[in-house]
Amino acid sequence: MSSDKPDLSGRVETDLLGEKRIPADALWGIHTARALENFTVSGRPVHTELIRAMLDVKRACAATNRDLGYLDPAVAAAIQAACDDLGAGTLPGPIAVDSLQGGAGTSFNMNINEVVANLAEERLGGRRGDYRRVDPIGHVNLHQSTNDTFPTALKIAAIRLLRRLEPAIATLQSAFQDKERAFADIVKIGRTQLQDACPITVGAEFSAWAEALSRDRWRVFKCEERLRVVNLGGTAIGTGMAAPQRYIFQVVETLRAMTGLGLARAENLVDATQNADSFVEVSGILKAHAVNLFKISSDLRLLSSGPKTGFGEIRLPPVQAGSSIMPGKINPVICEAVGQAALQVMGNDTVVGLAAQSGQLELNAFLPLLAQALLDSLSQLEAACTMFRCRCIEGLSVDNAQCQRHVAESWAVVVALVGRLGYDTASAIGHEARETGKSVTQIVSERGLLDPTTLEQLLSADAMTALGHR
Repeated sequence: MSSDKPDLSGRVETDLLGEKRIPADALWGIHTARALENFTVSGRPVHTELIRAMLDVKRACAATNRDLGYLDPAVAAAIQAACDDLGAGTLPGPIAVDSLQGGAGTSFNMNINEVVANLAEERLGGRRGDYRRVDPIGHVNLHQSTNDTFPTALKIAAIRLLRRLEPAIATLQSAFQDKERAFADIVKIGRTQLQDACPITVGAEFSAWAEALSRDRWRVFKCEERLRVVNLGGTAIGTGMAAPQRYIFQVVETLRAMTGLGLARAENLVDATQNADSFVEVSGILKAHAVNLFKISSDLRLLSSGPKTGFGEIRLPPVQAGSSIMPGKINPVICEAVGQAALQVMGNDTVVGLAAQSGQLELNAFLPLLAQALLDSLSQLEAACTMFRCRCIEGLSVDNAQCQRHVAESWAVVVALVGRLGYDTASAIGHEARETGKSVTQIVSERGLLDPTTLEQLLSADAMTALGHR
C-alpha cells in the first residue's frame, strides 16, 4: 500500500530555524521544504513561463559574476548547464512551491536556487544537499535578491506571453475580415436597444468586430514597452546593497543579450523595486481585449439564437451535443467559453490592481498574486482567441433567407427612405407598416411614392452601408 507520508530516511539540511530532514532524491532543499509546509493555498504551481524566465535571470547573473571574476568559471558553467537541464525537462517539475506564497516570491526564488544548486553540485561530482561546490545562496543567488530577480523574471515572462497573444489576436482579426468580405452583400436589420433599427449588411457587422480586434492587437503590441525596464541589480530595495557596482551595470546587458529582449536597467531602481504600476497598465490593456471578446461572443450568441424562435441569422458551427435531456439541441458553447475566459481576465485585472496597490514602502509583498493573475490572463486570452477562431469564426455561416425575411417584415427599413421622402412621410409609412403588417416596400408602391428601380436602389446593400446619401 502506498503512503502519503514523506520519506524520512533522506538527508538533513540546516537553516536559521534549525535542522530538517529532506527526502534523499529531492532536488529542492530546506527552504523549499518549509515553503511546501507553509503555503498550501492555491494548489497550483508557479506559471511555467515565470519559471523559464527566472532560469534566464539565473543564467545571466552567473555569466555576469563569472565575467567579472566573482564566480569560478566551472561553477558558473555548472549553474548555466543546470538551468538548461531544468528548462529542457518537464516544467514545473521540481519547482514545487505554491504559486501563492508570502515573502514577495522568496520561496519561489529559493526553490529555483536550490534545484539549480543541486543539479550543478551533481554535475561537479557532489551529492544533493551537499552544497560544498555550489551553494544556493552563495553561488546561484550571488549578488541577487528575490526583490530584483522576481519582478525582472515576471516582466520577461509577460513580454513573451504578449508576443504570443498578439499573433493570436491578429489571426482572429483576419478571420473576422474574411467573413466581412464573404458577407458584404447580405443585408439585414441592425438593432439598437435590441429593437429593429437601420438596415446594415452582415459584412459591416463583422467589420466592426474586426476593427475592435485591430485596436486590441495594436495595444498588446505596444504595451510590451511598459515592461522592458527592469530592476535587476537593485537587490533588496533598489539601492544595490551587497552587489558590486560593476555587476549592477553589466547584469541587465547580459540578460538582454541572452534573451534577445529589449530590456533596460531602470534609472531609478528604488522606484522599479517598490512600484508595480506598469503591470497594472498592461493588465488594463488585457482587460480591454477581454471586454471586446465578451461583447463579440455575446453578439454572436444572440444573432445565432433560436435558431427557429430567435434571431437565427448566424449559424455557428456545431461542435458538440448541447443537452443531456433535450435531444437535438446545439448550444453556442465556444462563445460561452470565450465569454467566461473574458470574465476571468476582467476579474484578474481587479486582482492585479489590488495587489499592486498593496505594496508598502520599499517592496510589494503581493507580487506572487499579481504574477499569477497577470500571466493567467495572458495565457487564457491566447487560448481563447485561438479557440474562438478555429472552433467558431472560421466555420460560421449566415442564414441569408432569414436575414431577408427580417428585412422584408421590418418597418425599420423605412429609415433608408428618409433622405428621399422626408422624415414625416417615412414616419407615416413606418406607422402603417406596424399597424397593418404590410411591408414598407408594399406601402411605398401602393402610394406611388417611388418607382421600383429607385426603391430597390435605396434598399440595396451599397446604399445602406454608404457614408450618408447623395
